[in-house]
Amino acid sequence: MEQRHLKMTESFGVIVVMFLILGTLIIKYKMSPQIPILCVFTLLLFYGRLRGFTWEQVIDGIAEGIKPGIIPMMIFMMIGLLISTWLASGTIATIMVIGFDLVSVKFFIPTVFLACGIVGIIVGNAFTTISTLGLAFMGIGHVLGFSDAMTAGAIVAGGFLGNNLSPLSDTSNLTTSLIGNRVPEHLKNTAKSAIPAAIAAAVIYAVIGFKNINADLSRVDVISSALKSSFHVGAWSLLPILVLLVMSLRQVPAIPTLLAGSFTALVLTKIWTPSLSFAQISSLLMNGFQMHGSKLLDSLMSGGGITHMLNSIALILCALSMGGLLMKYGVVDQLLIALQKLVNTPFKLVLATIVSGVAVNVMIGEEYLSEILPGTAFKSAYEEQQLSQNMLTRSLVAGGADINPLVPWSVSGIFIAGTLSLHDYGYVAFTLYPLLNPLVTLLLAALPKSKKQQATA
Repeated sequence: MEQRHLKMTESFGVIVVMFLILGTLIIKYKMSPQIPILCVFTLLLFYGRLRGFTWEQVIDGIAEGIKPGIIPMMIFMMIGLLISTWLASGTIATIMVIGFDLVSVKFFIPTVFLACGIVGIIVGNAFTTISTLGLAFMGIGHVLGFSDAMTAGAIVAGGFLGNNLSPLSDTSNLTTSLIGNRVPEHLKNTAKSAIPAAIAAAVIYAVIGFKNINADLSRVDVISSALKSSFHVGAWSLLPILVLLVMSLRQVPAIPTLLAGSFTALVLTKIWTPSLSFAQISSLLMNGFQMHGSKLLDSLMSGGGITHMLNSIALILCALSMGGLLMKYGVVDQLLIALQKLVNTPFKLVLATIVSGVAVNVMIGEEYLSEILPGTAFKSAYEEQQLSQNMLTRSLVAGGADINPLVPWSVSGIFIAGTLSLHDYGYVAFTLYPLLNPLVTLLLAALPKSKKQQATA
């Protein structure tokens, strides 16, 4: 069967209409992304048929779009289990009590950013960092009087900083295997933009955090005492964290690692509460942990469960289905072809790589594709201009992995909102590292270099 695709002008028209619909419904009318994306998906579905694609081709496009999201959707469910069991076992409560004792209110926001960055480097997975340490920091920040958006922004920025600089991360290993360079070389090169961006982010966090201190320290003491009386707070409650760290360092995949962390916490919960029945365990895993009897903690310490993540999974299905149709109709390919014609200098090439990653993130919402498609499209252009492969992988990270958490309907954006129980996407304005790193990457590309420097940059 002949492979059909839309022409370039038509493809750009589709992109403009898509952005208008999504922007109007999400930003102006403040709709949840599911309905706007479903509207675009419906229009694409019938427009493709109108333009000569068979129903079989259309359905194939949807299936191909959903395929990259199957593992992330499973991870989302595992995260739901992890949150509910860590709440029930006292793991989150223990982290919060330790945080209240150790973290300075004045430097809370930069501490959140740096702590999540360090843990992210160790575990190599931003999702794991956000759903564990990040969740505890959200509770601490709420008690200290910081806005959820500000705390979440620092958590996400730190998690993705760690993800970028970890030799264990899927981002590092995907980009290097795609382009053909080595992970240590890639990380060393990525650090040239990541470290300046991280320093700038930390300084800004210190300034805005210091200006937004509204902490009632007496309330902190009350909350800390309530946590100690309501949960098993102690060293044993940190065992699930140890299990998670050990398995991450041994490079065990995310799903078994999260299951092991959840199972360990569930065993501890049963030990702390021997009367817990199988029906209650089932409800805990499915519906999440529900705190009752404490006005201070009921909303703060409730959450998790598979059901809690179903809304996010539905959004992923809608977004990836939409992205699959855009891929099937050739819209993404036409955009990349147009950008390839503009790359006659190193700076323009890096800019085109980053813009391509941003575009794929917005249109498809899948991080891996935001690195694979531009990487495949521009690899030969970097070779022709005798530019370092490390420059390409650094640019792929800046436009791909860094931007994904900033797009509300992307896999990462959906995960962040669901896991941290955010009701809007105000956190994006405070997610400084992913915003700054692409700019630093462009700045490095703009600096004059000799041919030898370009080949090793």
